[in-house]
Amino acid sequence: MVIFITGISSGFGLETARVLSQEGHAVYGTVRRDVAPLPQVKYLRLDVRDAKAVQQAVQQIIEAESRIDVLVNNAGMGIGGPLEFATEEEIREQMDANFMGLVHCVDAVLPYMRKQGSGKIIALSSIGGLMGLPFQGFYSASKFAIEGYCEALRLETKPFGITVTVIRPGDFSTGFTDSRKKATNDEAFRAYPAYQKAIEKVEHDETGGLKPQIVAHKISKVVRMKHPRYGYVVSSFEQRLSVFLKQILPAKWFAAILGKYYNSK
Repeated sequence: MVIFITGISSGFGLETARVLSQEGHAVYGTVRRDVAPLPQVKYLRLDVRDAKAVQQAVQQIIEAESRIDVLVNNAGMGIGGPLEFATEEEIREQMDANFMGLVHCVDAVLPYMRKQGSGKIIALSSIGGLMGLPFQGFYSASKFAIEGYCEALRLETKPFGITVTVIRPGDFSTGFTDSRKKATNDEAFRAYPAYQKAIEKVEHDETGGLKPQIVAHKISKVVRMKHPRYGYVVSSFEQRLSVFLKQILPAKWFAAILGKYYNSK
């Protein structure tokens, strides 16, 4: 298969590119900086926020391979801090990288998938796309947007033999923790005393989290499936339980549990 993966410089993207290329697929991946290349992977230097650059990259793949079978939308970033203190520039960067980047990639590959009558679109969301996480509110908002977009996209593209699957990771040990942009001004910490403990809890859970290879192998299974499910939660048992509790508990009860966990009640 011909597979287009965004954001393969580290974390989920890197491991997914490694696994899929080792399985014999033709893998094309995007990066924004120089990285040590994986053998057999073809690199495309671009930022998914640039719609024109994405279109050009997809055209380059089509010229070389005549088709794209799978899009794995992984590229993204995160900001942390009280919602009140996020700047408009930070909010736009968050939404553009996580949500509009996905839109640009889907817009670029869909005409070819429709024409060939098949294709898989795999989008990396998060359990933060199923529940609003305190002090990661705009990150959650970007992932909620992915969830809603993919729900509609799934219905629109089903007649063309295209499947849409959302992967929802929990806490994983990747470079994402170090790259998160956080509110660091004293006023944010004074106004929200719970912020310091909450972000420390988040980073502790991430650095001690699962290995990104787990997500890569899940994506590999989805690539091989004829009829993958609409979505998969890939996380620890406790985090899968939290997703289940969100579905069955009254909203007030679940909010109390989440607030207590992050000391933000």
